[in-house]
Amino acid sequence: QLQLVESGGGLVQPGSSLRLSCAVSGRTFSRTMGWFRQAPEKEREFVAAITWNVGTTSYADSVKGRFIISRDKDKNTVYLQMNNLKPDDTARYYCAVTPFYLGTMHTQYDYWGQGTQVAVSS
Repeated sequence: QLQLVESGGGLVQPGSSLRLSCAVSGRTFSRTMGWFRQAPEKEREFVAAITWNVGTTSYADSVKGRFIISRDKDKNTVYLQMNNLKPDDTARYYCAVTPFYLGTMHTQYDYWGQGTQVAVSS
C-alpha cells in the first residue's frame, strides 16, 4: 500500500515559481511517479513523470522547458519545480504512482494523493 501527500501549492503572480512536493510512504521501486493537474470543469491532464529507479523523465508539451520533475530517494519525495507560471497553470495538482513506464494517462495510475491547489493570478 502506498500513501502520497502533496504540499507546496499557493497563490502566485504570473512569471513566479513554485515547488510542489509529494511525500511517498511505501515501496516505489520499479514504479513511475507522475504529476497531474485538474482545473475546474476540465479533465485531469498529465503534467510530468519520472521513473523512480533511474530518474528518466517525461513532460507534457504545455510545461516543457518550464517545469522540472525530480525525486529524492533518501527522502522518498518527488518534486515538481514550476517556473514562469502562467494563469493557464491554475489547477489542483496531484501526485500519483503507476507500474507503467512513464505513463501519461491518469487511468494508468493506481495510487493518488489528495492534491494541492495552485492559483496563478495578477
